Amino acid sequence: MLLSLFVSTGLLSAGLSGDLNQPHTDTLHAVTVMADKGVVVSRVDTVSFVNSLTVADALSMNPGIHVGDNGGFSGLKTVSLRGMGSAHTAIYVDGIRLGNVQSGQNDLGMLGLENMESAVVDYAQNGVFFNTARPRFSDSPIAGKVRLSAGSFNTYLPSARLDFRLSDNLSLSANASGVFSKGDFAYGEGLERSNNDVEQIRAGLDLFGNLNGGEYHVKACFNETERGTPGPVDWPSEDRQNDLNVFLQGSACKRFSPLYTLHLSSKVSYDDIGYVSAYGDSSYGQTEFQLNTSHDFQLRRWLKMSLAADVQWDGLRSSNYVMSRTTAFAALASSFRTGRFSADVALEYSGAFDEGARSRVALSPSAGFRYRFFKGLDMTGFARRAYRIPTFNELYYVGYGNPELKPEDALMTGLGLDFRRSLNGKWKLEGGVDGYFNLLRNKIISAPSEQDPAIWLPYNIGAVRSAGWDIRAGFVRSGIWTYSLNARWAFQSSTDRTEGSYTYGSQIPYIARHTVIVDASLSWKGWSFVPLWQCRAGRTDGTGILPGWNTLDLSVNKAFALGKGCSMTARLMSKNITGCAYEVVSGYPMPGRSIMCGIELNF
Repeated sequence: MLLSLFVSTGLLSAGLSGDLNQPHTDTLHAVTVMADKGVVVSRVDTVSFVNSLTVADALSMNPGIHVGDNGGFSGLKTVSLRGMGSAHTAIYVDGIRLGNVQSGQNDLGMLGLENMESAVVDYAQNGVFFNTARPRFSDSPIAGKVRLSAGSFNTYLPSARLDFRLSDNLSLSANASGVFSKGDFAYGEGLERSNNDVEQIRAGLDLFGNLNGGEYHVKACFNETERGTPGPVDWPSEDRQNDLNVFLQGSACKRFSPLYTLHLSSKVSYDDIGYVSAYGDSSYGQTEFQLNTSHDFQLRRWLKMSLAADVQWDGLRSSNYVMSRTTAFAALASSFRTGRFSADVALEYSGAFDEGARSRVALSPSAGFRYRFFKGLDMTGFARRAYRIPTFNELYYVGYGNPELKPEDALMTGLGLDFRRSLNGKWKLEGGVDGYFNLLRNKIISAPSEQDPAIWLPYNIGAVRSAGWDIRAGFVRSGIWTYSLNARWAFQSSTDRTEGSYTYGSQIPYIARHTVIVDASLSWKGWSFVPLWQCRAGRTDGTGILPGWNTLDLSVNKAFALGKGCSMTARLMSKNITGCAYEVVSGYPMPGRSIMCGIELNF
């Protein structure tokens, strides 16, 4: 599979490249089958990384997203959409999925912002797609940026990116970054959170090439982290965790004719997690191979058909068990475009075949539409059935796993309005409302076993019903003084519908019933002032109601022109300036008031 990546990329670059310099386009907004994520329909949001220190910070500014956070830079960061759970929410980097068959949870901490352009949240596909920024050159064949931030809890965040224009059709980008934090912070009355330190190194290479009628992208990433895992405050620990993540992936898109376009991608990765604990050390080494293909057929001006076929192999070798899985995926989709109306329908097949164990096969139909009432006002809607294959830990962990588990079955639906309008070339207005209803059945939860009530095992006996709406409104006014205001409110009723459960009808743990986020900006002659206020209320932890919390962050930036093509930006950011004491996960306090300052040089 790795060989296929180099052969396909080499042939495309050596034999098919021409003089046509194709501009880069964001294929995430196209309605087509792309690798293993099926048809992209209807509802997406773009998340900006401006004034964010980490990926988790950026995603938390979207009220439809729940970011699980165990506190501090060393704490595990996970993401889930609209009550579906982190194992159901897929993470993609440049259209290729990050895998984790062990626990199904990808730690956002392994992703850095130093070479990312934006993130796209796709509610229909229940995924978050991170996009690498392509190099932008002026007169010089070399461009780049260097950034250093430092602040509270003895935290240092250095990063650098260099871009090289190798030819008119070929560019190379290299990046590196680090996270170094003592991590200890005060909470409560004279208490201190310890064993929260982290030392992390990330590095990557990106090769971008243009083809005569297409483009390709090869990406290599390395991440190594050593950190403490302090445990809950009522059961602190001195445990340690070491992470090693390496992957090489490539993708290519080639338009062979007005009728046919080929998308091809492949990936090989290795992930190693090691735990050093007073209860015994353990390790998990995971190897993954992917090969993804997609074929687009433009049959008419108004009709497109797409066919995707993917295969993936995962092998896990741990101190507890050894297992491998082959996953197959196929999808057939069609897209209709007629004037104001567009519609997409698809049927996806996914099958998981574990070594020496039962196979699991599922079919997922989906449909979406968009109708434009007039320029600036669209209605969107989608419906999709999706499945989550049980993880290796849920199936095979010795003393806990249940090999008879079935895939979790989810129905996801949404309906909304989008509004965008420009006035006098200075004002931009936008807003919208989205309602949704998700039903998750065969949810995997732990319960006492029939043989021994003292032993808990995972079973398909859970159900979750999630319904709510997102409302957003904002404006931008451009000029010598540029200012903006955005407000978003999400109401989410995600309740346990498991028959016989003592939490039946209660809100799912940690999902906020109400989330309000308000941010603004004011810019003048290189100065910018950005306040951000977040509020979450109506949460539970499975045992009772949790207190609501709100935080206020402030950022002040100043940009300086240093010469032709060079600039410098100085930043000062204060997070949680009111010192609100809160927990995202019970027993894991979040830091209080903190300050970060930094300098970024662009050339």
